[in-house]
Amino acid sequence: MRILTRYILGEITSHALIGCALFTFILLMKPLEEVLDMVVRNSSSAAVVLEFFVYNLPNTFLVTIPMAVLVGVLLGLSRLAADSEITAMRASGFGIWYFVRVGSVVAILGTALGLVNSLLIEPAANQGILDLRKALETSQGSFEIQPRVFYEDFKNTVVYVQNVRSTAGVASWGKLFIADVTDPSAPAITTAASATVVSNPDQGMMIRLRDASEQQMSPNDPGQYNVSTYDVTDRPLTFSPQSEVSIGRLDTPLFALSNSQLLAMSHGADGKRYLIELHRRFAYPAACIVLMLIGVPLGAASRRGGKSGGFVVALCVVLVYYLLSNVGLAWAKQGRLPAFAGVWLANIVFAVVGVFLLSQLASGGTVLSAVSALWTRPRKPAQEDEIAEADQPVQPARSKAMVQERYRRRYSKPLTLQRFKPRGFPLILDEYVLREFLKMFSLILAGFVLMMLVFTFFELMGDILRNHPPLMTVGDYLVNLAPSMIYQITPLSVLIGVLVTFGLLNRSSELIAMKATGISIYRLVIPVLVIAVVLACALFAFDQYYLPQANRRQEALRNIIKGRPAQTTLNPDQKWIFGQHHPGEPDHIFYYQFFDRYQNAFANISVFEFDPKSFHLTKRIFASRAVWNDAQRTWSFEKGWERTIDGATVTGFHEFQQATFEEINEQPNYFEKESLQSQEMNFSQLQRYISDLQQSGFDTMRLKVQLYHKLAYPLVTVVMAVLAIPFALMMSRRGSLTGVAWAVGIAIAYWGLAGLFDAMGNVNYLPSAMAAWSPDLLFGLTGGYLLLRTPT
Repeated sequence: MRILTRYILGEITSHALIGCALFTFILLMKPLEEVLDMVVRNSSSAAVVLEFFVYNLPNTFLVTIPMAVLVGVLLGLSRLAADSEITAMRASGFGIWYFVRVGSVVAILGTALGLVNSLLIEPAANQGILDLRKALETSQGSFEIQPRVFYEDFKNTVVYVQNVRSTAGVASWGKLFIADVTDPSAPAITTAASATVVSNPDQGMMIRLRDASEQQMSPNDPGQYNVSTYDVTDRPLTFSPQSEVSIGRLDTPLFALSNSQLLAMSHGADGKRYLIELHRRFAYPAACIVLMLIGVPLGAASRRGGKSGGFVVALCVVLVYYLLSNVGLAWAKQGRLPAFAGVWLANIVFAVVGVFLLSQLASGGTVLSAVSALWTRPRKPAQEDEIAEADQPVQPARSKAMVQERYRRRYSKPLTLQRFKPRGFPLILDEYVLREFLKMFSLILAGFVLMMLVFTFFELMGDILRNHPPLMTVGDYLVNLAPSMIYQITPLSVLIGVLVTFGLLNRSSELIAMKATGISIYRLVIPVLVIAVVLACALFAFDQYYLPQANRRQEALRNIIKGRPAQTTLNPDQKWIFGQHHPGEPDHIFYYQFFDRYQNAFANISVFEFDPKSFHLTKRIFASRAVWNDAQRTWSFEKGWERTIDGATVTGFHEFQQATFEEINEQPNYFEKESLQSQEMNFSQLQRYISDLQQSGFDTMRLKVQLYHKLAYPLVTVVMAVLAIPFALMMSRRGSLTGVAWAVGIAIAYWGLAGLFDAMGNVNYLPSAMAAWSPDLLFGLTGGYLLLRTPT
């Protein structure tokens, strides 16, 4: 019995470990890009990158450990059931409760690990993220500043620099413009001919300005204006990031509290939210046990579904569990249920259902048989004929004729095709390999997309219950979100599909048989490479013609679900744009509260005019309204004032009801800059958008990287196929499970490196094209080298 127990535990544990690694990687793909971007922008070491990544793991393990236990039990027992080993064990006298006891070993271990994670590791990791993020915020390096770009990443400050020259730890800026927008209606302006910038661990950045001028005005009295000039002066800039790295929580300080702090605060004002969090730390680890109770009967009752059917069932069970869990949490927060009942609702329901299904399996009930039939593969007609013929007594006189007829019926068509079909592509063997690969690829892609949609729905559950959007809106959002997930997951699905397909062919000795007939490995992989190229072309066409519209639609629907306006910007009422540059003429910077593109009118607009050589402010104009006069081809400024400046002296000031300025000749279409995301445009649209933004002083480094990504990312499918084939052939007879393990390792390496290159490209550490194409080239060359060294 010990040998049998170890055998079953081995099956369950191996599937659980692979499932945990795979689910953790999928859920970490999104925050990984944000973590790498923030760390690279702060010029941090590899140790800090690893530290930030490790800090994010406990929050993911909270969800993936119960999922892993369910997948391990369900897939392990499904594999045993598919090979009739469960039937043989039960025929030998092992009851269903024996499998429950074996599964309980893994479930109890998962619960213990989950409790250690949720009670001790997760709060400490969340606090570590808060501390590390605070340290990174105060160590923002000056290298991030790019020339001729407006930066709003500093606290109450907008910075514009004409020229940047960076060295180790120090940067030199030329022609500097700084606007202090503590009072947005009357920004204080500082200009300087040059500046030296160093990082300050306590204050963020320290700037030493040379040939500087500072100008302040009263918001209530435009005639009161102060000008100060400096040969040299120092000024600190405090970095204040507008977007924080997410760790999967909406209220991080709450999740960073210790258990004793939560217990103490649960007795005070607003104590229910702390009590809910305390219960949650016990309920999610306990899910390992209740999901095991569901997994044992479903896995043991399967017949021919195998691992593929078990994987689909596991995803569906996870969907229902976390849906019910989030509903219970939301009801507890809204006061509809007590804290204990709301948090433990899913566990209670699943425990009752699990015990019922176990009783059905023990007694041979019809309910479990009907449930298991949903993913059990039906017998093929040929198999049914064989069974029917086997039930009939065979007459000796007719047995030979019956055998010949059955052989002719089964094998005449394939033999005819093989005999008369010309040699080329595709052959019957190519069709077989393609069919097996596409079947595995489709299953993996559908499963991953379903899982990501499920967890996206869980993230939005609080907003759904709070803002009450129509269910049709939520469904429409998920439908329009699915295309982008398909686009993202397709390369990973190709990688796993190739590894598993060739791993199974190797395990069943089919590769040996193919080699024995004289078929080279290079010839065998042609159908997979062809389908990978087809998928790459399909992904590019998908992104070119369909995906941008779906992304725009899902973003608009997400805003409705979130209860926020359809489009927002960093500071929607504080917009800065650099005017068109004309040689020999003054430069202009425009600052306005609102621009009406339909009436071609500004609200509360300020125009700053500069000497292009010294970058000193020579004129400042303000108007409460400015309207484009199409007949005169100029702007008509209303209810404002004009001030001219010469060094430290104000040489003129007058107020006007209406005025025009010939030197301001930018037309309305120059200010019609939409804040669009790269994923909402195809390649040509993004290319035009970047060219338009560069003229106006906007940061386009990130957009340039994304532009080249639109060409590089579809080819990842080919790279993954080339890389997966030699790894699959090196697995010998270890089976599909080893293939999934290799896939997880390769995917982590690729997406981690790709995210790092992207982050470096976003801050101009690497050229945009190199940042986008380097991962493809590195992994493609590695895969090609390994494939060429593979024995054929």
